[in-house]
Amino acid sequence: MAVSLSKGQRITLEKQGGSTLTKVRMGLGWDPIKKKGGLFGSLLGGGGGDIDLDASCLLLDAQKNLLDVVWFRQLQSRDNSITHSGDNRTGEGSGDDEVIYVDLTRIPNSVAHLAFTVCSFRGQTFNEVENAFCRLIDDSNNTELARFNLSDKGSHTGVVMAIISRSGTSWQMKAVGTPTAGAIANDMMPAVIAAI
Repeated sequence: MAVSLSKGQRITLEKQGGSTLTKVRMGLGWDPIKKKGGLFGSLLGGGGGDIDLDASCLLLDAQKNLLDVVWFRQLQSRDNSITHSGDNRTGEGSGDDEVIYVDLTRIPNSVAHLAFTVCSFRGQTFNEVENAFCRLIDDSNNTELARFNLSDKGSHTGVVMAIISRSGTSWQMKAVGTPTAGAIANDMMPAVIAAI
């Protein structure tokens, strides 16, 4: 059964029975707000529109130095441990709109933190987004482990969703939900560093 996370909450990434997870995926989903106004309203800018949110994963060392970024322009980490599903420019449809696959067994020892972010590439604010969420899934059996709803509205264009950090030989996930500004993941580095 999935844990519904609130800001700042941490969970240890272990399977039921105590074994360590090996492969997980972080799913991001959202919908554009459906604006009312009919044909006349849409001609005057009142209709709904596509929202291009982008999920990214920043890989950092123990000193919080950026080592690599997986995003829609680089769909795989240099060490091949993390893969991005590709860019979704609309948010249409149900379920995960973008997915980042993580093989925890292949992440180099130099990587201490994985920061998952979402940003609005076209600069649309989270006032224009609804039903945004991120969820962590055990990729070996498709079980949802945790879900974090990104419900904060505002004029921000980015959110630091979650941080997965090494804890000895296992990993812990922290729900963050910090609003920030940025059109690409690198823009959010100050908020990522503050969240670790």
